[in-house]
Amino acid sequence: MNVRSGRMIHLGYGKFWKSDEIVGLKPIEENRGPGRRTDVFIHGREGSIVASRSETAILRDMTRDEGDEGFRPGEAVSVLHDLLDDLGDLRPETRKALHADAGFDVEVWIFRLRSLLDGSDSTPGQEDLFSPSA
Repeated sequence: MNVRSGRMIHLGYGKFWKSDEIVGLKPIEENRGPGRRTDVFIHGREGSIVASRSETAILRDMTRDEGDEGFRPGEAVSVLHDLLDDLGDLRPETRKALHADAGFDVEVWIFRLRSLLDGSDSTPGQEDLFSPSA
């Protein structure tokens, strides 16, 4: 595990610290509440700083390669294909309920996802996006 030096690490609560100055992480177990909190120990500083993030998330940010920080298109395309498959498997009753209860039009989203994944430039017209359900 290699800590990337000079990187500013978000500790939560509006706190940031340089990655190469963090020397220890200890999860706070008692009185932790619903969120994850961590004691962060800093080189040359007495005591610890309380972070509102988990030790795993902080450590991941400290060791991540520069190329890992951005958008991962291959993984995103895979997720979109999975979502498209799952939307296609929804029963008509479920599709109608989603549209009626939440305004979520499964057909429009299937069309948009297929267009995006197929690379076509066609997009539904405004009348298609806001048409009343049948």
